[in-house]
Amino acid sequence: MTAIATTGLRARTVGPTFLTHTAILTGRQLRAAWRMPAFLVMNLIQPIIWLLLFGQLFKAIVEIPGFGNGQSYLEFLTPGIVMMMALFGSAWSGTVYIQDMQRGVMDRFLTSPTNRGALIVSTLVYQSILAICQSLVVVGIAFWAGARFEGGLTGILLLLLGVVLLTAVFCSLSNAVALLARDQTALIGISQILTLPLMFLSSAIMDTKLSPQWVQNVAAYNPFEWAVIVGREALSATPDWASLWAHVGLLAALTVVMATLATSAFRAYQRSA
Repeated sequence: MTAIATTGLRARTVGPTFLTHTAILTGRQLRAAWRMPAFLVMNLIQPIIWLLLFGQLFKAIVEIPGFGNGQSYLEFLTPGIVMMMALFGSAWSGTVYIQDMQRGVMDRFLTSPTNRGALIVSTLVYQSILAICQSLVVVGIAFWAGARFEGGLTGILLLLLGVVLLTAVFCSLSNAVALLARDQTALIGISQILTLPLMFLSSAIMDTKLSPQWVQNVAAYNPFEWAVIVGREALSATPDWASLWAHVGLLAALTVVMATLATSAFRAYQRSA
């Protein structure tokens, strides 16, 4: 009976501890971001430049036969820019872990009763919050510039779902690389190698129907392209719901895989610490 009571007590305390620690650690990162608002603004500058510059520079592309589905180029481009911002932001998220390692903060966390799962999940929650806020800013600027999204509020919520899933995938990957490499230069190099090819081998900027066949084949297996499809279908007037939910499912499955990878990398770091 004593063993059963102890097990029940643990079951009742693990959940609240995990949630409490996740909230505290997420708040820690949000406070750090709030103290440096210039960093958040800088993260928005490049996507906004791409949105406004490319939206005007290539607006005649929609006149090419077979391009898009009657949208303006700005409307076509906006989901791609939103996902690009989520991709770039999450791919650099592992720098937080490296800074904590270098300052000895990570070692103090590991010697404390801090919930290990909360250390991983809090980073995903923090990056997702930032990505959602930045995505809403970009959508608002696109609307101000003349884009109209027929998907309405439901479409925007589904777009943000794609943003969160894409952020979780690449934030987990970035954290795993940071925990294994423990070097900021290596993390930056790997991020650069991954993000730019993933972006250009997708329909973020150009409809893949007009790309070479090999680009179309690669894009079909590109998780960034999956997120772009989710966002574009969500904001369209007549979404292909089967395609949208299929790609949401692919992103969700990949999120589980990458979260497992990050957990394994964290355990490897603990063993070697």
